[in-house]
Amino acid sequence: MYVYGKNVALEMIRNNKKIYKAFIYKNLKEDELINSLKKANVKINYLEKYEMNKIIDGNHQGIILDVSDYEYSDIDEFINNEDALVVILDHLEDPHNLGAIIRTCEAASIDGIIIPKDRSVLVNGTVIKTSVGTVNNIKIATVTNLVNTIKCLKQKGFWIVGTDMKGTNYKKIDYKGKIAIVIGNEGSGMSRLVKENVDFIASIPMYGKTNSLNASVAAGIIIYEAVSNRKQG
Repeated sequence: MYVYGKNVALEMIRNNKKIYKAFIYKNLKEDELINSLKKANVKINYLEKYEMNKIIDGNHQGIILDVSDYEYSDIDEFINNEDALVVILDHLEDPHNLGAIIRTCEAASIDGIIIPKDRSVLVNGTVIKTSVGTVNNIKIATVTNLVNTIKCLKQKGFWIVGTDMKGTNYKKIDYKGKIAIVIGNEGSGMSRLVKENVDFIASIPMYGKTNSLNASVAAGIIIYEAVSNRKQG
């Protein structure tokens, strides 16, 4: 898997991730980064910009790493935590949204993220770049069936908070205890069966002409409301 960007590369090195080789723009002025790669005995290929653009169609900032595929966590690694706060992503499709949500979850110290294996964006180079490498500092699990996972979480004492335009003001919901927040698909929102199995639906009031928010923005608002609510004791 290819990952790219200076901050991502530094995070990979700091976290001792397996790096098979590095592709670096031959005029890149990043001595610290290059020296770190050399100390880690990473093979470095110096390329022209057009050669790098053939590898990655994105803002690679002159550094591309060939690394092992992302290793997902087992869901049991974080759902058994006392008063766990987790985020469920209901078939997100945009890697930029996933990366932004991962970054928010890591910043808010969420216990873990759950995503479905099918019909959903998974962790790739774009996700890692958008998350600014924070994907390495949070647990992410994939599951086969979201509805069955939600039912399992309920058996373990979780309250499930979905997100939708028609529901309770997100500030009026109690987020204490074991909570799972569901963020729906960018276009269609929560799937029907998932929506039928949540305990509460949190809504963010819209005061302007816009009738919805980007999935990652909505996730950030509700996640930080949940964290703030839980800290109030």
